[in-house]
Amino acid sequence: MTVAARTLTDQEQRERRAWFRARWERGVAFNRNCRMRMLRWDSDGVEVVLPYAEALSAHEGVFHGGVISALIDTAGAGAVIAGHDFQKGSRLSTVSMSVQYLAPARGREAVAFARCVRRGRRLHFADVDVRMPDGRICARGQVVVTISGERPGVGDPIEPLTEE
Repeated sequence: MTVAARTLTDQEQRERRAWFRARWERGVAFNRNCRMRMLRWDSDGVEVVLPYAEALSAHEGVFHGGVISALIDTAGAGAVIAGHDFQKGSRLSTVSMSVQYLAPARGREAVAFARCVRRGRRLHFADVDVRMPDGRICARGQVVVTISGERPGVGDPIEPLTEE
């Protein structure tokens, strides 16, 4: 016998979106260690800022390409989950990602602008632009994620950020 999933109220949907926003910033150790911040998080898309740090560099004053790629993955997956219908699950995994580096990522921060461009039953697609403070796009990417099943721990407390 199959048991139907419980219907989530609008309030429960909002609470899950808020929980995932906090998780992206404070609950994912990599994002926290890189000091990523969610500037915007809504169904139309997300903006994620990554401040420059020498530990994230390839050359003096330039972000490492792998860190820019991780920013694209984080923002793209965030754009999908920020507008997701949690009746369809909450366990998200990246399936594929493509990145095009257009210019050196040089500056005090990089900001990823991501939006979900297609929602399927299980596969969801997001486009991401990464801009530098002068407005120049340094990288573009597409992220494909799958969402199915329930992520353990959804709704559990997330530790506040501490100043280091």
